[in-house]
Amino acid sequence: MENMNVHRSIVINGDLKFTNVSRVLQSKTFGKMITTFVNELEIRHSRKLKAVIPFRDENKSFDLEKFRDFVTLLNMKSLKDVMRSGYFDIQYGVDEYTAIMLDFLEGFYNYWRNIQRFMVKNETYNPDDGAKRSKAHSLASNNDSLKKLVLDLYRNILYNVTGKSLSIYRQLPSGAQVSFLVDHFDFPNDIKSKNDSLYRVPYVWEAIFEPPVIFYTQSSKRNGVFPIKKDKKILERFYMDSESWYAIPVKAGRLLIIAYCHKDFLELGAGLFNLFELATPEEFLHKKPDGAVFFGLDKSLFEEDEMRGFVVKEDGVYYGMLPNDPEIDYFGYMKKMILTLHNIIQIKNFWLPIHGAFAKIRLAGEKPVNIMLVGDSGAGKSETLEAIHKLPKELGCDVDILIDDMGSLHFNKEDELMAVGTEIGAFVRLDDLQPGYAYSTMDRSIFMNPNIVNARVIVPQMTYEEISASTPVDYIFYINNYEKIDDAHAPIEMFDDLDTALAVFSEGKRMAKGTTGEVGITTTYFANPFGAVQLKSEHEKIAENYFKRMKEKGIKIGVIRTQLGIPGFEQDGPFVAAESLVDFIKHIK
Repeated sequence: MENMNVHRSIVINGDLKFTNVSRVLQSKTFGKMITTFVNELEIRHSRKLKAVIPFRDENKSFDLEKFRDFVTLLNMKSLKDVMRSGYFDIQYGVDEYTAIMLDFLEGFYNYWRNIQRFMVKNETYNPDDGAKRSKAHSLASNNDSLKKLVLDLYRNILYNVTGKSLSIYRQLPSGAQVSFLVDHFDFPNDIKSKNDSLYRVPYVWEAIFEPPVIFYTQSSKRNGVFPIKKDKKILERFYMDSESWYAIPVKAGRLLIIAYCHKDFLELGAGLFNLFELATPEEFLHKKPDGAVFFGLDKSLFEEDEMRGFVVKEDGVYYGMLPNDPEIDYFGYMKKMILTLHNIIQIKNFWLPIHGAFAKIRLAGEKPVNIMLVGDSGAGKSETLEAIHKLPKELGCDVDILIDDMGSLHFNKEDELMAVGTEIGAFVRLDDLQPGYAYSTMDRSIFMNPNIVNARVIVPQMTYEEISASTPVDYIFYINNYEKIDDAHAPIEMFDDLDTALAVFSEGKRMAKGTTGEVGITTTYFANPFGAVQLKSEHEKIAENYFKRMKEKGIKIGVIRTQLGIPGFEQDGPFVAAESLVDFIKHIK
């Protein structure tokens, strides 16, 4: 399967100042885009190819430079005048070629707007806040200039082709969707790995988004788990070209993870900025990372059982390896690999990683209650917490989400059970959100594949200070999305028996919701295929110890039924669960 991102994304040179139309037309970006567009038209045998017949050389190949000259003139003169000039061998009448060129122009303009557009500017990092702001403003201004020039060029040519001015002007997004400031840093030898290319690629230290940001990936589901290859050595078997790779340093909770992203998958790297806190050079230049992810490595490095990614450990660092394969071109693979590394490290630290959500819920006039919801993808963790916002305002519900998808539990020095999060954002299904919620946050959200099943949105929700702090846990619930609420199955039930509670959590049962390749009722150990499954024996010992200590501390353990996996309950199920949870909190003594 061909990687279509080669043709559906573009990296614009932000070092180039876009001050006039000539800069746009003479840029490598324009040359690449128009050539790729013509090639795709040839593959489809499109009628739009009539427009470029006059710009073929003696070998019938597309003459890019001649076409550049044509567009440059067409930006200044009418199509009729350009054709009459005799500079180009256009064997059509004016009216016929006007229709042909209009069709081509609209097609190319839509092609440009539909590809994933990134701008990258090399800029020396300066820790001074004033200097950083100035450089960010300069990059944003350059992107604004590009957007204006593209719109002006389109409108000028449209007028010169048709001879008609527009009645309605739409300021459509036409520049880069995301812009990056990058720098090349000098790393101390004592923190370097055996692969020197890790330190030659540009590191992103700031990003600017131009909303609404919508990306289309080649896959929309995640399958399988990432195996740990204990004896495999791979770091010295590949080299990253500094022209094709970007390093994005993030903090997964309290851990430093470097994500190395091939330019063909830059939309996945961009999604990280809404999900994790960006690490600063002061943080990643003076210590080894806890882990690193490589997304887009050559497939020849991977064995058959590794084609959806695997984990290795070398020189005391965990590495997540993902191939350049369109079948894993999905943000879930990037996110879950980072979280898998996080969980493996936490298990080694004797912490208990939790696949779940954690929130501080406060009712009017009452003290807050800290609730942990545990469940696999599609169980309804985030959806239940979001549904609380839709409850009547008279209830006075206030919800602070501290963990959206993954966190970890530990006992502090005072022997209190504490939770720590990993992400500052949420990666959630559009279908399962309350109607209108995602669009109310459109100015901050990143939309992924909004046109298909399992459409997703990445929404920033929390601050890093909130999610990285240790917060006491009052109640822990397993999320059951497959049982209908009836006389025999209450919305909320508490476990009296520790063994029963541990068995339910360990079984990890749920109704698959199309978020992965699974269908029907599935079971995943502790609802956590991201580290817990791979290190099951170690995790079991930690879980048994933690549950025993929870019981001793009087921390209540129960189950909440969201009904999210039952057809027809996608909206009402989490709403009923939210109502029941709030009612439960109201009656806590």
